[in-house]
Amino acid sequence: MLGQKWIIYWSEYASDTYLYGSKVYFHKKDDVEYINRLMPPGTVIKQWYSKTNFQMQKIEPTLPIIDGESKYQITINIDTPDNENCLMRLVFFDRYEVEAGSITLRDKVTEFSCPLKTYSYKLQLINGGVTSLHFHSVVIQEILDETEEEIETT
Repeated sequence: MLGQKWIIYWSEYASDTYLYGSKVYFHKKDDVEYINRLMPPGTVIKQWYSKTNFQMQKIEPTLPIIDGESKYQITINIDTPDNENCLMRLVFFDRYEVEAGSITLRDKVTEFSCPLKTYSYKLQLINGGVTSLHFHSVVIQEILDETEEEIETT
C-alpha cells in the first residue's frame, strides 16, 4: 500500500539546469520542453535538492525529507523521442555532506530505500543520449508495510 505522496516539478530557477546551447520552454507547470542537440551523454541536465544553503544557492529545497527506514516508490513522468532516453540518479549524503550511496533509475517506476545514515539527498536528471524531452513531474511516494497499515486503521 502506498502512503504519503510528493510531486516534484521543474522550477524556472536556472542555476541548477544545464543551459549551454539549450532551449527550455515552460508550457505549463507540468510540461517543460528541453532541447539540446549537442549535449554529451552523461551530462546532468537538472538537479533537485532535499537540503540547500539558501545564502549560497538562493533556492529552497524541492525534495521531501525521507528516512532510511522506509521504502519509497519513484515515478518518472518524462516523454522522450523513440530510441532516446534519460536517466535519473538519487545521490544520498550523510550529515557531513559525504556521499553515502547512489541509485541510478532507468525505469519509469522504481522502488528504493536510502542508506540508514542519509541526512540529505539530491535527484539528478541525466542525459542518456537524448536531444529533447518533455518533463512533466517526478512523484515520490512512501510504501507502507502491513504493520504501518494496521496502526493507521486502528
